[in-house]
Amino acid sequence: MVRLILILGDQLSPEIPALKRADKAQDRVVMAEVADEAAYVPHHPKKIALIFAAMRKFAARLRDDGWQVDYTRLDDEDNAGSIPGELLRRADQHGTSKVLATRPGEWRLIEALQDMPLDVTLLEDSRFIASHREFDTWAEGRKALRMEYFYREMRRKTGLLMDGDQPEGGKWNYDSENRKPAPDDLFAPKPLWFEPDATVAEVLDLVETHFGKNFGTLKPFGYATDADQAGKVLDHFIKHALPSFGDYQDAMLQGNRFLYHSLISAYLNIGLLDALDICQRVEKAYLDGHAPLNAAEGYIRQILGWREFMRGIYFREGPEYPHRNQLNHHRKLPPLYWGAKTRMNCLSHAVAQTRDEAYAHHIQRLMITGNFALIAGINPAEVHDWYLAVYIDAFEWVEAPNTVGMSQFADGGLVGSKPYVSSGNYIDKMSDYCGACDYSVKAKTGEKACPFNLLYWKLLDRHRDRFEGNPRMAQMYRTWDRMDAKHRATVLDEAEAFLQRLSRGDPV
Repeated sequence: MVRLILILGDQLSPEIPALKRADKAQDRVVMAEVADEAAYVPHHPKKIALIFAAMRKFAARLRDDGWQVDYTRLDDEDNAGSIPGELLRRADQHGTSKVLATRPGEWRLIEALQDMPLDVTLLEDSRFIASHREFDTWAEGRKALRMEYFYREMRRKTGLLMDGDQPEGGKWNYDSENRKPAPDDLFAPKPLWFEPDATVAEVLDLVETHFGKNFGTLKPFGYATDADQAGKVLDHFIKHALPSFGDYQDAMLQGNRFLYHSLISAYLNIGLLDALDICQRVEKAYLDGHAPLNAAEGYIRQILGWREFMRGIYFREGPEYPHRNQLNHHRKLPPLYWGAKTRMNCLSHAVAQTRDEAYAHHIQRLMITGNFALIAGINPAEVHDWYLAVYIDAFEWVEAPNTVGMSQFADGGLVGSKPYVSSGNYIDKMSDYCGACDYSVKAKTGEKACPFNLLYWKLLDRHRDRFEGNPRMAQMYRTWDRMDAKHRATVLDEAEAFLQRLSRGDPV
């Protein structure tokens, strides 16, 4: 009996397990652009365009390779509107009940496939370096799950940046060398963009018609949409940007949105690039003397450490993980996250960049948009939905632990040992945002006081019972307690007044 081989929009690799187990002569590949996947959150138009264009090109590649592909476009008249609906339609068309699929990266879709009246076989996604079993074995019995120790296991497993059984250079982690603020006159290479070809142009018109009102600028569009282009982006990064990546990976500049970042996470997450291959190529750049160890180690840690760790957490914790709210934060996501005017220059720039590029790097996400959401007490479910919607590389298996866990501490400390929060001082140190802001990062109270300064202490005061005993936060509370009582009262009153304006929707 013919089987249907389901290929999703983030599984665009010839090495995907469902294809590896399929019979090219008999089975039929099913791919579909469906409304359910494009609109379950209001995805950025660039994200939708990237996935649809890459899907169409991958389908063409499969056909050229001899596969029988049933491809449904978004505007096809008989489009069922969902992945299960398309499978049922194709099953009826070909007289089969058997479906072979690679396990999706979201519990929502896994459950939908498992509930179908078809014989669906889900295979583990082999594109990752750690299997679910490996992660669970590592995690079992540990009092705390910390990425650093998991990362060391992955280094040992792969042999990446290892000198025998010891880490290259004598240290596992060179993060302390990767926190340099960028000077205003920093010269950084331009990203590699691509002019839309006929396939991409057709998709852009489709997305503009159906999703033109979504938050985000669709054009110009220059992202890679096939494996060859994605490989050129990786080549470009290793040659031109990797040597300085480590030094400035946490820096932020108003006039340079990309600095030395690779811009390959979206390509990796949809299958156009391979994680282990990327790490090996970065390691080779170090061994060849092209990039320093702090850059190579810092980059490899993002993939081999954080990316694999986040996936392990997401699938270990189960479908309810994205809904956790351990700090009991319930303030609505304010309009400034959707582009409403704000006097906070750092947030204005981070959101504008997100709108235009569907991209912001990890510190902009963690220490500006995420930091503000946490210290303002915004509902983590709304923050999660926002990140999932607006970033081109966001898929729930990687986005939810980064947002719910690392950014919002809504999992109670499963991912991070303490909240990633700061006052305005950190932003001032790592960026040039504060100099052009209506608020003053130096002002602790008063009309010009930076909201990050006020809300930082408000959060610590509000959750003192939870955080005071954390050794990594003890110094913060000692600093707070040394302040004059009248000053502390003023800080809390002004923070509360700011939050009330935020909740009312007043411009802040």
